[in-house]
Amino acid sequence: MADSPARRGDDTGTAARHVESERAFDDLLASEGTVLVDFYADWCGPCRMMESIVEELAAEEDTTVAKVDVDALSPVAARYEVKSIPAFVVFEGGEPTDRLVGMQELSDLRRAIE
Repeated sequence: MADSPARRGDDTGTAARHVESERAFDDLLASEGTVLVDFYADWCGPCRMMESIVEELAAEEDTTVAKVDVDALSPVAARYEVKSIPAFVVFEGGEPTDRLVGMQELSDLRRAIE
């Protein structure tokens, strides 16, 4: 099976993209313009609380949101110095341009990607 840039979390096309490998992460950043990456872990309570906000943002037109499980892809988290979660890193042209750590309002995430 070939590495796809990311997989959708559900069949509606509105879920954030779940990145499953370092290569897929790099491919996603290379193929998209602005990308908001949600670094999370399944065991993280605040991360779970942010899920509906992240999904709402991902459903908006012209918004690319990716999710990276820090336990599964610790090298990616380390590369971008993610030390606390949830962490949201905005990438433009493959480079990080903004970072938000901790629980955020939807408006803060929108502002970060504008």
